[in-house]
Amino acid sequence: MTPERHHKLTSVLDKRQGNIAIVMENVFDPHNISAVMRTCDAVGVQDIYILNTKIPRHKKWGAKSSSSAAKWLTVHPFENAEECFASLRKRYSTILTTHLSSDAVSLHSIDFTKSIALVFGNEHSGVSDEIRAMGDGNFIIPQVGIIQSLNISVACAVALYEAFRQKNNAGQYNQPGLDNVRYTELFKEWENNGRGENGSQFDV
Repeated sequence: MTPERHHKLTSVLDKRQGNIAIVMENVFDPHNISAVMRTCDAVGVQDIYILNTKIPRHKKWGAKSSSSAAKWLTVHPFENAEECFASLRKRYSTILTTHLSSDAVSLHSIDFTKSIALVFGNEHSGVSDEIRAMGDGNFIIPQVGIIQSLNISVACAVALYEAFRQKNNAGQYNQPGLDNVRYTELFKEWENNGRGENGSQFDV
């Protein structure tokens, strides 16, 4: 590995945040998933959960996927809601779902410096009643238009950049966001991601 590549991988890993995750429930369009993944990578979110309880699992986002940002993220695919939330509860203290309800809190009132997972629903019906009942509450992105909705990839980007702003202001990007074991595991995984079939290295 060249010194430049080593520096590139470690500089990105140094900014990865282990206390925030994105969950997508039954999102149909793989382009929306891809867009969310790119935003996650951009703001240092390593973990993304893809829950498919009503639609087939996206083959494109399998464990061996090397497409787009997916190979630099940890993708957790689930087909059972209870199993997905059991996994989330082990790692995140709060789970909030996007839903326009009377008890929903504003995106800007969420404390993103703490451990949290955000759940986004599909393009047609949003987060299901089942999943909302399993979460800790709802949040909304403030809007003043007539439609009062955003494309899922746009909504996720807005939410994640609010999280980025808060976490950056709190100095969380200047301190380790991953434990040593996971940092090392990801470094090895990323190093392998950057090798061609003949073992030669290529740019990230």
